[in-house]
Amino acid sequence: MNVLPFIIAGLVIGSVYALSGVGVLVLYRTTGVLNFAHGAIGGLSAMMAWQFVAWRMQPPIAIALCIAIGAAVAFLFGLIAGPYLARIDELRKATATLGLALALLGVMLFAWNDKARTLALDTSKIAFSVPGARINLTQIICLLLALAVVVGTSFVLARTSAGAAMRALASDRELASVLGTNVRAVELSAWTISGAIAGVSGILLADQTRLEPAFLTFLIIPILATVVVARFKSLWLALLG
Repeated sequence: MNVLPFIIAGLVIGSVYALSGVGVLVLYRTTGVLNFAHGAIGGLSAMMAWQFVAWRMQPPIAIALCIAIGAAVAFLFGLIAGPYLARIDELRKATATLGLALALLGVMLFAWNDKARTLALDTSKIAFSVPGARINLTQIICLLLALAVVVGTSFVLARTSAGAAMRALASDRELASVLGTNVRAVELSAWTISGAIAGVSGILLADQTRLEPAFLTFLIIPILATVVVARFKSLWLALLG
């Protein structure tokens, strides 16, 4: 039995989980919020991408717009709920994001029902033969994008002023504020980045698995597994996991 296609598929799906895990970790390390709505935000982006393509919008424009929508949803939640979340413990923070996840799932089910659909990216039509299997361009993008995001995010957190502000906020919110860090701006940046990553990963997962609101929403479970492997801290361990 040729197991290579299954290995490739597993690595590709795992890389998208790692990509999502980075989005969850960036937000958690900055704000202390473990975002259970990450999968739902990605699911909403994927469903809207499918809808826009069905309305004859050019796929690259639809995808870019839906990634922006994912970032906007996360930004708005951070803008509205952020001040409240900053004053409560981590368990209640996570519970609040679970409420957002269920609200987004309800919106998706109302708008599109629970029927499974297909979101086929144009890059999936470009395939390459390797001994014992075929791999398409979307799968290559998934693998490379996960690695690029881990490397890029690690660099930003370690070597830039924005990363230093995020690390300072994660260590001590009050002290970071006293030292001049614009706490709200840093928090909202983390929410926006996390939302954009959710949008990207949701669209990629919809192409590689299936496009169905509840399925994509509850993919937060394996995504959180990568965060646990990462010990809620290491981006590289998230990729390895």
